[in-house]
Amino acid sequence: MTVKLKEHERIDDLQRNGYRIIQDPERFCFGMDAVLLAGFAHAEAEDSLLDLGTGTGIIPLLMEARYHCARLTGLEIQSESADMAARSVVLNGLSDKISIVTGDIKEADSLFPSASFDCVTCNPPYMIGNHGITNPDAPKAIARHELLCNLEDVVRQTAKLLKPGGHFFLVHRPFRLAEIMVTLTKYKLEPKRMQLVYPYVDKEPNMVLLEAVRGGKSRMTVEKPLIVYREPGVYMPEIYEIYGY
Repeated sequence: MTVKLKEHERIDDLQRNGYRIIQDPERFCFGMDAVLLAGFAHAEAEDSLLDLGTGTGIIPLLMEARYHCARLTGLEIQSESADMAARSVVLNGLSDKISIVTGDIKEADSLFPSASFDCVTCNPPYMIGNHGITNPDAPKAIARHELLCNLEDVVRQTAKLLKPGGHFFLVHRPFRLAEIMVTLTKYKLEPKRMQLVYPYVDKEPNMVLLEAVRGGKSRMTVEKPLIVYREPGVYMPEIYEIYGY
């Protein structure tokens, strides 16, 4: 399948099922956090999945490649990113399985029926406020800072859209871990699994991966740490496996 590229766009190989993705380096390209979230998450072939703030659609593409979910939906507020995601779906011949919806996370419950998804994933903006931002309308600023939605918006909408017993998968920053746990439990999303990600074995963690279950019982497993680099430019074996190399 071929699609027309716009100025500055490129096609990148995802190393999974031959899938490719359209990206614009001048806007925003997916990072390792999205790939690690897809590697941490799990789903069944019959599941329906919603990715909140899907960007250019990286997580639905990776989740389809890994788990062949029955139905995957990406919600994205930035129309240019949603357009790239939709064209990537066409590029990979997945229009019958993946849908891209342009809309606001804060209004997701008006776009989709309540309790209609088995899984929800989210790689949200990590940074609070707009300190240091020169252009709050820039795609990179919107992706990185809580300008258009915040953590509570994401969790509140997830709780509405997940089926009872459904799974929520989130990647975030460890410095907000206490806030994340409080917010999850406030909306009856029980944290069940956590993994900290360290850039190097002797450095502090810079990511946290979390799984929560709607209405789950209070018991959480903390998985062994995930170390990204053995040395500069050389991944640990677990990272190569997640990337599919």
